[in-house]
Amino acid sequence: MTGKKHLKPTDVQLEWLRRGLSQPGGKLPLFDGNGKQISEKTVRSCIEHGWAAPWFDNPVKPDWLICKLTDEGRRVAASMSDK
Repeated sequence: MTGKKHLKPTDVQLEWLRRGLSQPGGKLPLFDGNGKQISEKTVRSCIEHGWAAPWFDNPVKPDWLICKLTDEGRRVAASMSDK
C-alpha cells in the first residue's frame, strides 16, 4: 500500500489482528476480550492498510463488518507477536 501514514499497526490494531491468527480462516473477532465491539475505525483502517479484508455479509446484523486476515495481515501479526 502506498501513501499510508503507518507502516506498522497501532497496539489496538495489532491486538485485533493477532486474535485472527488462531481462528479458522483467519476470522477476526467482532468484539474484544471484554465484550466491547471492535471500533469501526480500527476495522476500516486495517482494511485500508491491507491487513484485513471483508469476508462475508452478516444477514442478521448487516451493519457488522465481518473480516478475515489477509496474507499481509497474517505476516504483520505474526512478525510482531513478540512485542
